[in-house]
Amino acid sequence: MKRLLGLSLSIFLSVLVSGQRSADYGVFGGVSSYIGDINTNRLFYSPLPAAGVFYRYNFHPRQSLRANIFFGRVRASDLDFHNPIQLARRAEFSGNIGEMALQFEFNFLPYSTQGKKWNFTPYFAAGAGLVFIDTKTTVQSPPLNFSTFTYQPIIPFSIGFKINIHKNLGLEAEYGFRKTFYDNFDGLTDNIDPDHKAWLHNNDWYSFAGIAFTWKIYNKLAGCPAFKDVDQSRRH
Repeated sequence: MKRLLGLSLSIFLSVLVSGQRSADYGVFGGVSSYIGDINTNRLFYSPLPAAGVFYRYNFHPRQSLRANIFFGRVRASDLDFHNPIQLARRAEFSGNIGEMALQFEFNFLPYSTQGKKWNFTPYFAAGAGLVFIDTKTTVQSPPLNFSTFTYQPIIPFSIGFKINIHKNLGLEAEYGFRKTFYDNFDGLTDNIDPDHKAWLHNNDWYSFAGIAFTWKIYNKLAGCPAFKDVDQSRRH
């Protein structure tokens, strides 16, 4: 886990230093939610506020590398479900999550925040990262109260849509799903009901969904051969 954190930091810093003039910067706002032993299958269960910032280095109109720092809140309660075993257990948890991740993005259409207004593309992203988890759990049967405070590796997956809304300014909508390798996110190591197993494996997951504004401060890409198709469309 420490090696993963060190590698992510090294890559992020090297990209930041060497690629300032080929970069997009962004701010994200939306919601976060969780899937695990309490909520086994609802994708947008109990969404709570989330926010973050990111830095994107553009290799090509279709390929980018993005580093992000996101924060959010998560919660769940057995009382939100009609499962008799959960209603008897009456477990609930809430807390904060903080994520640092590095993702490779692939645009399905050529795209740049310096491209023609209303240029757009759907995109897919995947990578690696680290999540900080700080939650408190209460169980009524048997009576338990405890806290979870840990760092865990994650694999982030994201899908989204980008569109230029002004010169050097873009708008993005994204849904990101995070696979963890940890089953104590919610304070429960296993769902006690064999008929309600999580469909995304037994480990806990979380997600971010929202919109982001991106902008480009510098102009190095104009005239670059890799961005020729974007530059030409902008001039017409």
